[in-house]
Amino acid sequence: MTVFDLPRGEIFGIDTVDIVLDPAPHPFLVGKDDVVAAHWDRALAANPALFNGEVVLLSRLVHREGRMEGRCHPVSYAQFLYWRGRRPVASAEHAYAHAVLVAADNTLVPIRMASHTINAGLVYFAAGSFEPVDFPGGRADVDLNMRREVMEETGIDLSQCRAEKRLHGLSLATGTVLFRRYFADLPGDELAEAIRHHAANGGDDEIADAVVIRKDEQLPEGLAFHMPALIDWHFSTPVMSES
Repeated sequence: MTVFDLPRGEIFGIDTVDIVLDPAPHPFLVGKDDVVAAHWDRALAANPALFNGEVVLLSRLVHREGRMEGRCHPVSYAQFLYWRGRRPVASAEHAYAHAVLVAADNTLVPIRMASHTINAGLVYFAAGSFEPVDFPGGRADVDLNMRREVMEETGIDLSQCRAEKRLHGLSLATGTVLFRRYFADLPGDELAEAIRHHAANGGDDEIADAVVIRKDEQLPEGLAFHMPALIDWHFSTPVMSES
């Protein structure tokens, strides 16, 4: 059985997602408790703001004719960082979700991560790793993850935004991003200011700023590796029918 079989380096459509949460330990991490603990101690010494919460790590992900299937396992953030420091690993990969936030003037509004985070200074759409809570009934709910993370980080309620019907994916060496365009009613500058206000008034302290990206203008510094492809795709791809 092929463990990871995805179109690499190209954007592809996704009609259905069936990613199962397996409570068993991830095979890659079995027998590695001591080295994970030592790695975490070093990471924590370098950045005391790190929090050892619970996320998930894939042991299988395949895409066939619009259907994405996979299996993942709950892991501690310490275990996740240990894997991240050793990728690529044939038996383990990471997937995450992006709500591509499109403002009323067709600008894009990602965020810049704060200096104390593991992705300090990087610019990407508000997002976070899948957590066990994103698997009601034991299966991934991609939009639940998007709504939860975007609300926490930006204060924006995606349920109040129009959503493009089809999900898309992009698989790179750094991981596989599943994304959907969400359309807000505010123009980009106002949307960015609302996010800054949320961050400054008790919101997520992992957000340093909001960024507005316009067609044919210079891209901001610090874009995450996968972002240029998503930006190009948005400005060159007509909006599909919305749900």
